[in-house]
This record gives sequence, C-alpha cells and structure tokens, in this order.
Amino acid sequence: MSKKKTPNPENKPCPCGGIQAKTPFGQCCEPYISGRELAPDAERLMRSRYSAYVHSNEHYLLNTWHPTTRPSTLDLQDSPSQWLGLTVHEFHEIDADHQEVSFTAKYKENGKAFKMHENSRFIKEDGKWFYFDGDVVE
Repeated sequence: MSKKKTPNPENKPCPCGGIQAKTPFGQCCEPYISGRELAPDAERLMRSRYSAYVHSNEHYLLNTWHPTTRPSTLDLQDSPSQWLGLTVHEFHEIDADHQEVSFTAKYKENGKAFKMHENSRFIKEDGKWFYFDGDVVE
C-alpha cells in the first residue's frame, strides 16, 4: 500500500503573489512569518501579513502591528472564509522610517466575492517594520 504524500506548504506558491508570481511560500513570506528574517520594507511586510491572514497566524499579525494601534486580539474566525489574491498597486517610501502601500485583497465569504482596497501606513522602529494603520478605499 502506498502512502499519499502531504504537500509541503513551503513549496506551494506564496499566497501573496510574491515578487515573482510562482515564488514558493518557503522562499517568500514564510521566513518573515517564522521569525527567521525581518521584512526589509513595508511592501514585503504587508505581503507577509496577507499570507498570515491566509494561514490564520494571529501571533505574526499582532507582532507586526505597531503597539500604539494594535488591538489586543484578532478574531480570525470572522475573517473571510477564502482569500483569493492580493494586488499591490503602489509602494511609497516617505522617508527611511515611514512607507505606504496601496493594495487590494480579494476574498470570498458565503459564496460571494469581495474586494478590500486599503492605503496602509507602516513605521520602522529599531530596524523592524510595523503596520501602523490604513484607510479603506470605498
């Protein structure tokens, strides 16, 4: 009897779309989510946070949220049931410690597709990038 191999999630394409569309999760966002590396800029942090939402990783999401704006917990049970994709529209470096990312995240909830477009602000402190806040674009 042959055993069915379970696919290694690190070898699957990263949910964030990666710098290259087919970049494996293990070479894209996973090193940031696992804590082996720090995201080098706000765009990479934002992409890894999207991947953390896909994987329901509350720990990473809270640890990369700036302490002054971070909620005490996240109810990921209320998160979309299926994340469908991420599109980064713009990335702006304001200065060495402030960057902005505009993105759209697509998801499906109760069989209906939705898009969330946000202009997000990020702050770098002690060499680490944090999500600060964002404005949802209607």
